[in-house]
Amino acid sequence: MKKQVFFILFTITSVLILISCGAYSFTGGNTGSAKTIQIDFFPNQAPLIEPTLSQKFTQNLQDLFTRQTNLTLVNSNGELHFYGEIVDYRITPMSATANQTAAQNRLTVTVNVVFENKLEEKDNFEKRFSFYYDYGATQQLTGAILETALDGILERITQDIFNASVAKW
Repeated sequence: MKKQVFFILFTITSVLILISCGAYSFTGGNTGSAKTIQIDFFPNQAPLIEPTLSQKFTQNLQDLFTRQTNLTLVNSNGELHFYGEIVDYRITPMSATANQTAAQNRLTVTVNVVFENKLEEKDNFEKRFSFYYDYGATQQLTGAILETALDGILERITQDIFNASVAKW
């Protein structure tokens, strides 16, 4: 009985210390003393344009940071500032059949991101983030297939941006 009481008290004390000191973030993001974030619209400068991609990407990035940090989203003068552009939206054949036709295609999206941390300038970077989605060559990249592809690609790219900027992975 004494061991159980000790274990419960030890666990409660440990959790309270972690929470009160702010020593651990359950999201993995370390925003330092920053209170505001500015995420500008990312225009689509790719040779091939998907009309909804810029809005969808910008919104996904804003949603990720507002969900996983305690930062306030602002339109100007953010202590953390993201801007850039979508530089590539490409469909390429990935594997061939015996008849010399594509068996599988790959959609790749690449985004150039500039991150400025006004409080910690050593954290600033300009970097390209890219990810892909493979689909059957007999499928049309429209409707549900396009939505699934973009959802997967944008989820990965925005998470990679989060990791590179505030999670430092």
